[in-house]
Amino acid sequence: MIFNMFVLVTGNREKVREFNLILKGSGITFEVLNAEKPELQSEDICEIAKTAAKVCAERLGKAAVVEDSALVIEALGGFPGPYTRYVYERIGNPGLVKLMQGKKNRRCWYKSAIGYCEPGKAPVCFLGEEEGRMADRERGKSGWGQDMIFIPKGRSNTYAETRKPGSVNEFRRRAIEKLKDFLKDGLN
Repeated sequence: MIFNMFVLVTGNREKVREFNLILKGSGITFEVLNAEKPELQSEDICEIAKTAAKVCAERLGKAAVVEDSALVIEALGGFPGPYTRYVYERIGNPGLVKLMQGKKNRRCWYKSAIGYCEPGKAPVCFLGEEEGRMADRERGKSGWGQDMIFIPKGRSNTYAETRKPGSVNEFRRRAIEKLKDFLKDGLN
């Protein structure tokens, strides 16, 4: 049985806003719980999201959703990857820009992994990816996280330079849309 209602476990208001925008009118509802969740140490963000969703679903006795993001920089061997938030909290975007000084290869990917799990069931993961390149400095004022240094493929501006009210980063949109399709299929 797939539920059309789940608990989104996050303390990030921007993620809540993005889930609301994408799921609006779909018949899928969720409540938000700002709670501690396990953070598996792994290079695989799907495994991290699935593990956290499984633990949360069992603790809550309800379907749970957890989202984990990763910025994967090719010239840095995939760093920071699943440690993006940790790195952001320690050295911020200026630190990542500094690590990229002198690097010609600025190719990177942003990934969003959404873990979904119902109590007593195996968790599943929905991955959204977007290719881009690293900016040579922080640019723009809108957005959060690495929006000031991530330039989506085919564009010349960072997310933070082009963000409009109510917009959603494409990599996260892709993951949430996959979750939405999965849940809607379960309702039919």
